[in-house]
Amino acid sequence: MAGGYYTALSGMRARMNALDRVASDIANASTAGFKPERAGTVEARRQQFNAALEAAVDVVNGRPRLDMRPGPMASTGRSLDIAIEGSGFLVVDTPRGLRYTRNGHLSRRGDGVLVGEDNAAVQGAQGPIRLGSGETAIDPDGTVRSGGAVVGKLRIVDFDPKAELFRDAGSTFRTDATSRPVANPVVASGSLEQSNVSVVERVAELSDVNQGFQALLKAVSVLMNDVDRGAINELGRR
Repeated sequence: MAGGYYTALSGMRARMNALDRVASDIANASTAGFKPERAGTVEARRQQFNAALEAAVDVVNGRPRLDMRPGPMASTGRSLDIAIEGSGFLVVDTPRGLRYTRNGHLSRRGDGVLVGEDNAAVQGAQGPIRLGSGETAIDPDGTVRSGGAVVGKLRIVDFDPKAELFRDAGSTFRTDATSRPVANPVVASGSLEQSNVSVVERVAELSDVNQGFQALLKAVSVLMNDVDRGAINELGRR
């Protein structure tokens, strides 16, 4: 098989992966705190095929990186909706371990624990925050009050700029890096940070990915026709 097959077919696979990412971005354009991923393409040479193929280069996706630019703030008027102004993440305790999010759509669980949108317990400075039966308010510094009494303070952390975060699910992220507390967090109660996805940009990218896929599909078709023609000519001489 000519090496061009590998290049074209792997390029199609890379664009299918890109299509999945674009589709996920568009689907989460209205998810609070959602951050899209970016990944280019790189070549990966098949050195073991050098003796058999004139060219054997795979096109693969590069390492994805999260676009952590802040999204726009939207006022909701709901006391348990919060947005972190500037850098920082809420810490939530999931069955998979501690995770980090900027989705501040919080609620009170049946047992009184303050939870995030995925029902994971939001962590305070001293662990999970348990609300009383009274009205809940969250101060600009992250202090949580229930029935007028202080019941905890949101644990808001950040990471070294070189630390890598990976998507765990939706707007929740994981990392092996060590977190550090934000010294003076600023929390806007009654607001949510929206997704930073631009639907217009994603639709344009979707068109580019589709055109690239179609071009590679046509290249594979041409290569197959050349192979068939060569095989027919060769068999016809025998």
